[in-house]
Amino acid sequence: MTARHVVSSPLTQEEIAAVRKPYRAASLLPGRAYHDPAIHDFERREWFRRDWIAVGREEDAGAPGTYFLATVDDEPIVVVRGRDATLRAFYNVCRHRGTAVVEERCGTAVRFQCPYHAWIYDLDGSLIRAKHTEDLDDFSLDGFGLVPVRLAVWQGFIFVSLDPDGPELRAWLGDLVPHLERFDFSSLRVAHEVAYEVEANWKFIAENYSECYHCPGIHPQLNKLTPYDLGGDFAPDGPWQGGWMELVDGAETMAMDGGHRGSRPSIPGISAVDERRVYYYLLWPQTFLSIHPDYLLVHRLEPAGPDHTRVVCQWLFEPATIAGPDFDPSDAIAFWDLTNRQDWHVCELQQRGTRSRSWTAGRFSNQEPSVHAFDLMAVDRYAGNGFTSRRTVRERYDIPPPKPLDDGDPVGAVRLPRSAARQGARRATAGQAARAKPR
Repeated sequence: MTARHVVSSPLTQEEIAAVRKPYRAASLLPGRAYHDPAIHDFERREWFRRDWIAVGREEDAGAPGTYFLATVDDEPIVVVRGRDATLRAFYNVCRHRGTAVVEERCGTAVRFQCPYHAWIYDLDGSLIRAKHTEDLDDFSLDGFGLVPVRLAVWQGFIFVSLDPDGPELRAWLGDLVPHLERFDFSSLRVAHEVAYEVEANWKFIAENYSECYHCPGIHPQLNKLTPYDLGGDFAPDGPWQGGWMELVDGAETMAMDGGHRGSRPSIPGISAVDERRVYYYLLWPQTFLSIHPDYLLVHRLEPAGPDHTRVVCQWLFEPATIAGPDFDPSDAIAFWDLTNRQDWHVCELQQRGTRSRSWTAGRFSNQEPSVHAFDLMAVDRYAGNGFTSRRTVRERYDIPPPKPLDDGDPVGAVRLPRSAARQGARRATAGQAARAKPR
C-alpha cells in the first residue's frame, strides 16, 4: 500500500480554519496566498506537478507524426502522435547535454533530431542514433530515450501529469466524467484562439470565474443575456465545480447583438433544457469549460509567477458548422473577448489592491458560495491532511441557500431541505440538467 503523501502547509492552521468555516462566517484566502513567492512555489510543487493539467486538444496532434509543444510549470513537453497512432508525451530535453530537442511550436516530423549534437529520437521517444558513443562504457541507446510524461485523453482534451505515481485521469476527475458524458466534445474543433497576459494571480482569475456577483457592474452585456441571479450550482464529487445561468427570452447564446446565433446548430448532446442555459465548469486547477448551446468556450490558465498568468482562450464548434459557407463566429468571439478583458482588468486591480498592508482577508457575500467552494478546494490542498471540506450548493441564485443547522454537521456543511437535497443529488448525475431527450 502506498503511503499518503505528506505536505507541510504554507498556511497556518488559523488561516485554514478561517476559510473552512460555513461561508457566511468564512474568510477569503489570506493575501499572501496571492503574492508570496514561497506559496506559489508550494502550488507548483504540490499541485501543478502532481495534478492532471490540460495542455491541448487531440486535433493538435491528429495525424501520425504531428506534434505540439506545451509547458507545465516551466517543464518543456512535446506531445506527438506516433506512427502507431498513439499519443505520447515526453520532456523536450535531449538526454545528452539537455538541449531542447524540438524547436517549432507545432509541426510534423518523421523523427526528432537534437539541434546541438544530432542525437536522433524516434516518435516513440527511443534513441535511435547517437554518433561517437559506440565505445562508451555502460552506455546503451535503450537507456537514453526521451523521458516520458504521463498522458491521457478525455473529451478530446489532452492531459498530462508530471507525477508518475498519481491516479489515472478518469479516477482523478471523479463524477465529472459521468456528469458530462452526454456531450461529445471530442468531435468539436477549435475555430479561434486568443492568448492573454494577465498581471494577476491565477486564483484571482479562478475566483472571478466562479461568481457573477460582479456581472451587473462589470459585464452589462453579459448580464443582459444571462442575469446574474438566474441559475444554480451543481454538487460535485471531485476536483471541479460548476453551475449554469439562464438565457433571457429571445437570446439563443452568448454573442453580440442580442445573443442571436444565426444558422449555427447546437453542439452534440444539447437538450431542450440546455438550449436555455449556459454552463460554467471550473476543472481544478487551471481549466474552465463554458458550454453554450452552439459552442464550447475553453480557458486554460498557465501561471507564470504569483502575479502573472497567461490565459489561452479557445472557441470550439462542430466541424460541419465551421465548414459551412456562412460560418462566422465573430459575434461569439467579440462577446467573450470583451468579457475576458473586463475580467482581466478587475483581476489586475485586485492584484494591485491586495498588496496593500491595509487589506486583510475579506468576507463572502451571499452571492459567492461558489467562490468559497474554490477556496475550500485550495485550503484542503494547502492543508494536505486528506480532509475534504463540504461545499455549499446554491440551488437557485435568486434565493440565498439556507443557513447550516447546529446539529453536528461538519464545518462548512449546509443542510438543504429534503426536496432540494434530492434535486441537488440528481443534478450531479450523468443525465442531470438534460432530462429532456437530446436532439
